[in-house]
Amino acid sequence: MAVALITGASQGIGACIAKRLAKDGFDVAINHYPSEDSEVKAKAVAEECRAFGVKAECFAADVSNYGQCEEMVKKIKAEMGSIEALINNAGITKDTLLARMKEEDYDAVIAVNQKSVYNMLKHVCPVMMKQKYGRIVNVSSVAGLYGNPGQVNYSASKAAIIGMTKTIAKEYGRKNITCNAVAPGFINTPMTDALSDEIKTKLLDAVALKRYGEPEEIASVVSFLVSDDSSYVTGQVIEISGGLSM
Repeated sequence: MAVALITGASQGIGACIAKRLAKDGFDVAINHYPSEDSEVKAKAVAEECRAFGVKAECFAADVSNYGQCEEMVKKIKAEMGSIEALINNAGITKDTLLARMKEEDYDAVIAVNQKSVYNMLKHVCPVMMKQKYGRIVNVSSVAGLYGNPGQVNYSASKAAIIGMTKTIAKEYGRKNITCNAVAPGFINTPMTDALSDEIKTKLLDAVALKRYGEPEEIASVVSFLVSDDSSYVTGQVIEISGGLSM
């Protein structure tokens, strides 16, 4: 059975992607940050995935750490056999205006959101090359497409992911490996839960559908991008924002 590796899959969009791909028939490798809280959440996600009759295992790794990514990929190969799909979803925010932003907050967001994608690609692409097959989906953001005040670090990381997506698509297309990105808008997740009601109302004014998206709506697009139905789609960025950019 095909194996999908999802980073940052203990909650939010990542957890929904893991459950959707399990429903689709993938065995799932659920990456989570090495903390007790994340481990508990990841194990709960794995249990939900197993309800679909697939294998689901949890793998702790700080994906901003190159060595931990290398060890995790080796472990997944040893325990699950292969990696057919990689979903680079792990991400954090440390929002504030540039004038107030500390260097360490900029660096932390770049490390988790963008360097992690490099780390995972570096170790998973050789696996896919040997298989002569692979599906890669990188989770970017509308902030990477249009920018967002108070998110110069986050916007930079997500814009970088778009450039990486197009480059990897060109480098690995001949090996039957596709690489695409999704760019979610305002989605109901723990990240957006932290926003004030006033900010939420202002944000929705710019959304044509006048509602927040659900993590499941991101997962359904990822499901398509890792399926054989998307075999001639690569290097694309699919915006899932309820009409934010119109």
